Amino acid sequence: MTYLLDALQFVTGYIVPFLLVLTLLVFVHEMGHYLVGRWSGIRILAFSVGFGPELLGWTDKHGTRWKFCVIPLGGYVKFYGDEDAASTPDYKRLETISPQERAQTFLGAKLWKRAATVAAGPIANFILAIAIFAVLFAVYGRSVADPVVAQVKENSAAAKAGILPRDRLIAIDGTPVATFDDVRRYVSVRPELEIKIRIERDGAFLDLPMVPQRTEISDQFGNKMEIGIIGIVTDQDAGNFRLVTYGPIEAIGQGALQSWHIVTGTFDYLANLVTGRMKADQLGGPIRVAQASGQMATLGVAAVLQLAAVLSVSIGLLNLMPVPVLDGGHLMFYAVEALRGKPVGAAAQDVAYRIGFAMVLMLMVFATWNDISMFFG
Repeated sequence: MTYLLDALQFVTGYIVPFLLVLTLLVFVHEMGHYLVGRWSGIRILAFSVGFGPELLGWTDKHGTRWKFCVIPLGGYVKFYGDEDAASTPDYKRLETISPQERAQTFLGAKLWKRAATVAAGPIANFILAIAIFAVLFAVYGRSVADPVVAQVKENSAAAKAGILPRDRLIAIDGTPVATFDDVRRYVSVRPELEIKIRIERDGAFLDLPMVPQRTEISDQFGNKMEIGIIGIVTDQDAGNFRLVTYGPIEAIGQGALQSWHIVTGTFDYLANLVTGRMKADQLGGPIRVAQASGQMATLGVAAVLQLAAVLSVSIGLLNLMPVPVLDGGHLMFYAVEALRGKPVGAAAQDVAYRIGFAMVLMLMVFATWNDISMFFG
């Protein structure tokens, strides 16, 4: 009985939130492809959430099969003239159809329409993230603190550089900072990389160079991660913690800014991987996403929505990577086609797709191995 209750708790606490978040992100991504494809006059055969055998579905009046499938780890839109879910053209079939039918295929559409249809998926993810953040900021507001130092930790990078309590941080590497979170965000992704902080002290401005220390921290759930820290703390007296509320237009702008921070933070993390300043063990797969979904679910709907927004940006950004089988790979081929004046050859595309599939598979295996290592040490 205990095992049954534990299993039920695992499903309701982790699997259900994970599937809800993932289904939302996949649906929005594929809906971007679908809407622009339909607008471009491309016939759509299937809209699928998930892969493998169909669990349930229906066919609309346009002949599109809408379905949910057994493996809920992605989705696809299949266009007329495609051989598979990866939008590989069915060249043999395309040779047998009429010019009128070919005009309704994905390959038969104009180059800019194909590019717009492919790009619409990741763009839809970015729009979703901005919308979620905007709603959260408009409904709940945002807690902010001024970038004023209350305490400097002993032997920290800030202490060695000469930062003192009551100093106000003005800019880092020439980038203005308005809140304490701006400081944390900038410093955390630059471990062991020299930065220059401009401070205001008694009306005078000083530029202090320092190197953030790479430090392992744990969040409230015990998840460990490595970030850069300089060793400063603020409090209510120095930082003036307050709740800032936003109107609809301001909230959208803040949602876009928050999404942009995730994009830049992702590239900073990748740069740190290349230079060895951060470990690759923070790359997570579906197991870690499921864990995070369950953990956020314990904090309420707002936390789950925030996780969905972060993941939506990540999915959009990942899909724009110039790797064949991803949307960015298709866009890369279209860029080459625009320069050459003719499409990349079928044989070359086939080789590229095989390489791209292998790369994506290796990344998934690596991320899943990181997940397993995290759970079992």
